Amino acid sequence: MSRYAIVWVDRYDVQGADLKSDAERLQELIPLTPPVFHILMALADGEKHGYAIIREVERRTDGQVRLGSGTLYAAIKRLLSSRLIEECEERPAPEADDERRRYYRITGFGLQVAEAEARRLAQLVQLAGEKNLLAQLPSILQSRGESK
Repeated sequence: MSRYAIVWVDRYDVQGADLKSDAERLQELIPLTPPVFHILMALADGEKHGYAIIREVERRTDGQVRLGSGTLYAAIKRLLSSRLIEECEERPAPEADDERRRYYRITGFGLQVAEAEARRLAQLVQLAGEKNLLAQLPSILQSRGESK
């Protein structure tokens, strides 16, 4: 038997601190799934609890995207472990809120990831425009009561 052991760390130190740079982590996270991107966008405005996130996404998409609670909380679990969001320690007064609610906020790194995803999607839309794949967009927006 050997007196020495080989220890495999694989980019994490013994306390679990991430040794990858933010740029490396960002590239690993992109592209985001639609639910994750919608959650990050909802939190970009400020702290929200789960049900408020669901309502915000539904409102901003005119009901076209509806997050179920299972989808929401599975995504929140991943976002917390990736450090894209964090649970808020400060809470509203107990008489003004349900004490069972947990509030979340986007982190600085989470905002960077959301911005990178927005740029990626904007580039895709630009490419689609160059291929004339958006020719029907004005009529679609008009039928929804939106403008170009």
